[in-house]
Amino acid sequence: MRFQMDHATEVLAQTPAVLNALLRDKSAAWLHARKAPESFSPMDVVGHLMHADRTDWMPRVRMILADGDSKAFEPFERFAFQDLIAGKSVDEVLAAFAAQRGECLQALRGAVVEERQLQLPGLHPDLGPVTLGNLLATWVVHDLGHIAQIVKAMASEYRDAVGPWRAYLSILD
Repeated sequence: MRFQMDHATEVLAQTPAVLNALLRDKSAAWLHARKAPESFSPMDVVGHLMHADRTDWMPRVRMILADGDSKAFEPFERFAFQDLIAGKSVDEVLAAFAAQRGECLQALRGAVVEERQLQLPGLHPDLGPVTLGNLLATWVVHDLGHIAQIVKAMASEYRDAVGPWRAYLSILD
């Protein structure tokens, strides 16, 4: 599928509702499940997505629109989300993420108005030249990847409990 802004914003706008459906009213066992000790829990993922919206996606959109590729993006700190979720309930974290994502999408709709802007250049500190379209497509895939990560972490909690059916459940691989 070719990148289209309206298709991208469909996913980005619905991510908070998807996370809400997956995580609201879940016990701590589900919220803090990890597929592996070093992986993100579902709560970590929501914090990570919030942090990315604040410090990565929209700041980089603005940077491309204002400066093009004249200077590289700031490196993204994947684990800098912890203060955003510390001591907060899942309801608080989900509400904060939904509000923040709404603000980001409103800003995005106001900033990117023409198809030709998707070809504007940016400069990633590790990957080199990118376009605004690359950045926006990555934002969508990043959301989808982390939704999958949440589902896999939660499924892994019953890895042993499913017994012999594990052979049929590829999500547990």
